[in-house]
Amino acid sequence: MSLDDLNDDVTDAYGALDEELTVSLDRETRNELALLETALEPEETDELVRRAIHMLFQSTIDTGKLDFQLRTAYDVTYDEYLSGMTFEEMTGADQYPAMDDERRYQF
Repeated sequence: MSLDDLNDDVTDAYGALDEELTVSLDRETRNELALLETALEPEETDELVRRAIHMLFQSTIDTGKLDFQLRTAYDVTYDEYLSGMTFEEMTGADQYPAMDDERRYQF
C-alpha cells in the first residue's frame, strides 16, 4: 500500500462518517476519526467511538480530573462513588460528636 492508497481510504472513510454517526463532528475530529478507522480497521466506527470514550474516561481518572470535578460538584471522589461511602463514613470520623471548644478540657 502507498501513501496515496492511505489518502484514498481516509477520504472514503471520512465521507462515510456522515452516514454512520448521528453526532456532529468538526473537520478536525472527522479527519482524525477517518484516519483511525483506516489504520485500525474496526468492524464498525462505533467501536472506535467506544474505545475513545473508554480512553478519555481512563485518562480523566488517571490525571485526577474526574476526582476534581466530582469533588467540586458533589464533594465526593470516584473511589467514594465506587464504594458507596464517603471517606468520613469509611474511617468512622462522622460517628463522633462535634467538639465543644468551651467544654473541651473540662473533666
